[in-house]
Amino acid sequence: MDNRSEQSPLPVGQAALAVARCVAATVGLLARRRIHIPRGNVGLRLGFADGTTAAVFRETEIAGASRRDPCILVVEFTLRGVRGRGHALFRRESLLNTILFAGFPGLITKLWLAHDQRGAYRGLYEWDAPALAESYARALWGILALVSVPGSIRYHVIPGLGRDELFAAAGTFAEDSSRPWWRPTAVTPA
Repeated sequence: MDNRSEQSPLPVGQAALAVARCVAATVGLLARRRIHIPRGNVGLRLGFADGTTAAVFRETEIAGASRRDPCILVVEFTLRGVRGRGHALFRRESLLNTILFAGFPGLITKLWLAHDQRGAYRGLYEWDAPALAESYARALWGILALVSVPGSIRYHVIPGLGRDELFAAAGTFAEDSSRPWWRPTAVTPA
């Protein structure tokens, strides 16, 4: 199910407070060397039920993060005015954006996916607790809206699965006739 009609950003004041708390928490995580950028999944190609594919260009992991109530968060957006070489510049610059998400409570991992055939970017996150994933997506919406094509931001939370379980089940999703944009149907190693 595409839950776009139910989605909305947090009010500006709440979002600003959440991002400020995140930045402070990220500084603490960096100081304790808990933010890692593993290379093992870079190049992994994900196919989605909407017929698009995208490759992982970076991974972010929070060392020691809890996995009590795992869920997956998939976020999609299309950057405004980014074409050609602009995509490579965005991928390099995006490392700086880590400060805007790494300190949100419940983050376990993020796979950064390059733009797909339509020019849309996705982030595939593993989160501890669906409510925390939803809060993050709604808080960052306003920042994404500044640089995204209007109407292109959407997200979907998949409760009860970690990333490994999601990838193991990807082939079974290929039979879903609803073809949701967020559902991985294939995982191809680099």
